[in-house]
Formats: sequence, C-alpha cells, structure tokens
Amino acid sequence: MRGQAVLDGLVTLLDLERIEEDIYRGVSPSGSPVRVFGGQVAGQALVAAGRTVPADRRVHSLHAYFIRGGDPSVPIVYEVDRIRDGRSFTTRRVVAVQHGKAIFSLSASFQVDEPGIEHEAAMPAGVPEPESLPTRAEIVADYQERLGAFAKRPQPIDVRYVTEPPWISRERGPREARNQVWMRADGVLPDDQLLHVCVLTYASDMTLLDAVLAKHGVYWGMDKVLGASLDHALWFHRPFRADEWVLYDCESPTASGARGLATGRFFTREGHLVATVVQEGLLRVVK
Repeated sequence: MRGQAVLDGLVTLLDLERIEEDIYRGVSPSGSPVRVFGGQVAGQALVAAGRTVPADRRVHSLHAYFIRGGDPSVPIVYEVDRIRDGRSFTTRRVVAVQHGKAIFSLSASFQVDEPGIEHEAAMPAGVPEPESLPTRAEIVADYQERLGAFAKRPQPIDVRYVTEPPWISRERGPREARNQVWMRADGVLPDDQLLHVCVLTYASDMTLLDAVLAKHGVYWGMDKVLGASLDHALWFHRPFRADEWVLYDCESPTASGARGLATGRFFTREGHLVATVVQEGLLRVVK
C-alpha cells in the first residue's frame, strides 16, 4: 500500500470520533511502533480543538507538551476546554488521555483573517528541485536491515532529502547541525484548511530532531540513542496546501542536559515562509 492509499489512511486517522460535547476519540494505525508517533497525537489534538472553533478562524499557533508515551494499542481520548472566544481570537486547550492519565497537552490559538503589515525571511538559496532528488524508499533501500521498521513502514508523507540523510552521513562522523528536506502529503487532500494544517503538524515531527543527531554523528536504531519529544510549538504564518511541496529547513542551535533543541521553517516552492517550528527533545546517547 503506497501513495494515495497511505495518505487516505492518515486522513481517516485524523477524522476523530465525537463521543460527547468537546470530547473526541482517536486511534493509532495498525502495526504502530511501541509508542504513539508524536506528530499523530499533535495532529489529532489540533483536529479536536479545531472542531470547536468557527470555520472563519484559522489556527495561527500551538504549544504542546508530550507528558507520557502513548500506547498505540488503545484509543486516545481528547478533552477540549473552551478557554476563550473573543471578537478576533479563540483559544482552546486539549488534553489527550489514556489509561486514565494525561499523555499530551496542547494549547492552540485561532484568529479571524485580518490585513496587516507583512515581511518574511528569505528561503535558503541553491536548493535543488524536489523532483530531482531520490525518494525516501530509494535512499533507505541499502539500509533496510539496519534501520528496521523505519525503512519498511509506508509513510503518508513524501520526503526528499536535500542534505545527506543522517543515517548515511553518520558513517563519516559529525556534521553541521542542519537537516533539509522537501516534503508533501503523498497524494491529494480534500479542500479542508484545518486538515492541511493538521497534516503539516503531523509531518513537522518527522525529521526535526535529525538536525540534533547529525551534529553528533549518531542516528536512531543504528546507535544507542534513546529519545522522545518533550515539547512542540508551531506558528502558522500564511495559507498553504500540505499536498504541495514545502521545504523543511531544520537546524539545532544547542544541546545540553540530555536535551536537544531544534528549529524548523517551512517554505513553499515560491519561497513564502508559511510555518515555523521549535521542539525540544530528550536525547540520551550511550557511547
């Protein structure tokens, strides 16, 4: 199963079941790893928040904490708290619960469209077109045994590496704390603005911490690296489609105390900055 079929599975995953007023239930895909993927729970939580907000208000930021590892074998319950409904802004808080305990919390702010001053950072120069780059499947073909499930599991996001993938560059040791990929939903998405934002939220957790690992020449599953997302913040600056190519430019300014910080920027092919990401992750590297 590839391409559109896998993407349709993600759309279904994000289509939460409403079980009561401001309470929703989501599930994890079959064959999930030991823990629920962080991008999944963040995307589902944003869906839950968005379904309690008027359609004329777009999400402009979210701030989240990963509290406990999610269990993919049981559903996740999302409880929405309607913090504020103002004239221009709406604020929601969501708590994801499993086994009677919070595993994730999210605060999201929505705003009506308003005109205002504008400027944006320039897109990195000299980036090759995504069609000229090999697919993820082509890159991992020679590393399937060492990468394990990561290499074999179909992904709903088409990822094309601009910088050398860290599982390859690690063979030559540490490099710049940077990771660049083109990515897009691997198929066509419905014309639902909230869905596109939630798909990008899902994708934003996929390669971000790779920038931290690249600096130290190590990688998940190939070295003794224990890690997990601790918190995640996203700011959405301009409208976009998640099924069109965006450049995800990630770098890590610092790592200390068994934690690594990574920042990411999403640019459209036309060079518009559409979203900014910051995440801190737990990273324990056993030499």
